[in-house]
Amino acid sequence: MIVCVVAIWAFQNFYTPDTYAVVSGEEGAATRIPTYFMPTSTAGAVIMHEHFTLSYSEPHEQAEWVAYLLKKEHLTYDDRKRPYFIEDPKVRTKSADWRNYKGSGYDRGHLCPAGDRRFSEQAYNETFYTSNISPQDRDFNAGVWNRLEQQVRRWAKKEGVLFVVTGGVLSDGLDEIGSEDVTVPNSYYKIIATGTSDDMKVLGFLMKGEESTKPLQQFAVTVDEIEKRTGIDFFEELPDKLEADLESRVRIGEWQF
Repeated sequence: MIVCVVAIWAFQNFYTPDTYAVVSGEEGAATRIPTYFMPTSTAGAVIMHEHFTLSYSEPHEQAEWVAYLLKKEHLTYDDRKRPYFIEDPKVRTKSADWRNYKGSGYDRGHLCPAGDRRFSEQAYNETFYTSNISPQDRDFNAGVWNRLEQQVRRWAKKEGVLFVVTGGVLSDGLDEIGSEDVTVPNSYYKIIATGTSDDMKVLGFLMKGEESTKPLQQFAVTVDEIEKRTGIDFFEELPDKLEADLESRVRIGEWQF
């Protein structure tokens, strides 16, 4: 028993997960997000990777949000070898093992899509850290959620650069999977923004984690609504008046569907 206790202690304190090391030739090529776009963290564990940033919620064993810039030049068709899902080496409390999803009936749903990160091997591989996945219904993941991701890519091609922040709506009492009790969100959100702190347009989406054939416009909501559901402040560094204006209205007309 003493040996087992010591072994568990040693694993918890000295085990270091594998990492997708920066690929030779890609050093210094990180994609950084302007500070005025960054959300608050209710979890207090903000992790910066080379090409996306996340806030990891240990009680739910997933990110409460993943934020990244999507540029027109990021949307390539490079053929990338799909890597294994591995734990995030930067999450101090260790992100959930991918085996929690095995046999659960849920997809390992990317929050920052691998398809948005084909422009480099490093960027693509990072999306396979388990901190970047959440349990998603298979039909939802391949259906309406995928339609929204494709629409975001079309907007990126038109606008040149977008800020994207996305995640599941996390709360107590939700279903859980695996030995680490990974929370299964009932709903997911995505917020899209473009422009500068002086001239910005924003659109939010909130949808149940189930397939739907409804037009994407019907899932558009105010950022205020997403903040109410999540407890996250998404544009806290903007001037208060501008933030209140951007977050209180749904401006579908500013976006071409």
